[in-house]
Amino acid sequence: MQTSVAWRLVARVFLPFTAAYYLSYLFRTINALISGRLVSDAGLGTADLGLLTSVYFLVFAAAQIPIGILLDRFGPRRVQSALLLVAAAGAGLFAMSTGLPSLLISRAMIGLGVAAALTAGLKSIVLWFPGERVALLNGYMIMLGSLGAVTATAPAEHLLAWMDWRQLLEILAAATGATAVLIYLAVPERAIIPPTASNPATLRSVFGDRRFWRVAPLSATCVGSAWSLQGLWASSWLTDVEGFDRAGLVGQLFTMSTALCGGAWIFGTTVHYLRRRGVGAETILAIVAVLFIVAELALILRAPLPSLLPWSVVAIVGTATVVSFTVIADYFPPELAGRANGALNLLHFGWAFLAQYGTGLVLDQWSTVDGHRAILAYQVAFGLNVAAQIAAFVWFALPWLRSFAWRRGSIPSFEGVGVSDAVELVIPYDQAVVLIPADGDVEW
Repeated sequence: MQTSVAWRLVARVFLPFTAAYYLSYLFRTINALISGRLVSDAGLGTADLGLLTSVYFLVFAAAQIPIGILLDRFGPRRVQSALLLVAAAGAGLFAMSTGLPSLLISRAMIGLGVAAALTAGLKSIVLWFPGERVALLNGYMIMLGSLGAVTATAPAEHLLAWMDWRQLLEILAAATGATAVLIYLAVPERAIIPPTASNPATLRSVFGDRRFWRVAPLSATCVGSAWSLQGLWASSWLTDVEGFDRAGLVGQLFTMSTALCGGAWIFGTTVHYLRRRGVGAETILAIVAVLFIVAELALILRAPLPSLLPWSVVAIVGTATVVSFTVIADYFPPELAGRANGALNLLHFGWAFLAQYGTGLVLDQWSTVDGHRAILAYQVAFGLNVAAQIAAFVWFALPWLRSFAWRRGSIPSFEGVGVSDAVELVIPYDQAVVLIPADGDVEW
């Protein structure tokens, strides 16, 4: 691809869709910053706040499959620009809302409006850029889009020093509408070639694949929990448990968001580096899950560590979708990749909703003392998340554990074995380990 053409595509395709993903991340995490003002202005309880913030994830999750089908049929330009107008209207309504019902409706509209932000961006990269650059550009898009989480901390706090949260939402509504117009006018049209009848792309092929159901629970419980924690409950923990004042809270959230941005680049680079050396993306996902569980346990057990360390790990895991989508890409052909990613994203955001709302329900079982909840409330709520992640990890690692147990059982002991003691070893097909070579010859 010529340099001038490449930069033209970056300006007309990559950057507009990255701006949409940036706004998606900003909307996802802004409630962590304005939660105190929402509680006081609208009279919300802890469970109400959890429901209000998590309804974004619920609607986002429910829209993933229909959006995947629409993207395949109409293309990312039309779908993304139309949905962003819904998000703009939702942000405007949110700014005018005074009670929980209207806040819930407007927050749901925002979730629906930005539900295609990631998948539309990934689809546009596949349509317009060479295949050897797709993974690299995916990582850059997620990294730059994650700056929305950074903006929802210190920069937004500076704006709130001379305007209220309603005016901030009005600005976001205007920016979202402008991005919708930009995508519709700037992004060129690209013909979508439907799959042939002899090779249909159906959701049944995805949901009927045992490999998908082995990976999806682990990815969902880790990524979804990371989104839930950073998007809302990190600020509550830092205030109630760590005793942070407003300035300290904003500073910690800013650092976590910066780590989040770097996480996408780190994961993309690490996956590419290790895959060229024969390490599969599944192994990387397992390592990420273990680190995430350890970080959460460090918080729950109050390990003698700076809290910034485990919380930064929590933030970084929020970008582990780079690893998960790589695993899915290894499982399914290109004509199923969009639906497979949408199906996985459905579980990511579905679990984020359950984790965020469920945490609020658990915390609401404890009364507040001087406006703060006891650490036990957070330990129980966070511990339930960790228990689900451990169960998902065991399910994910079960084939490896069976293979390891068989290898241990097949090692002969030092006792003498007669001919009559010989045993024929039979490995069931579904327990056999199949090694698929990585594409190690690709140069970036």
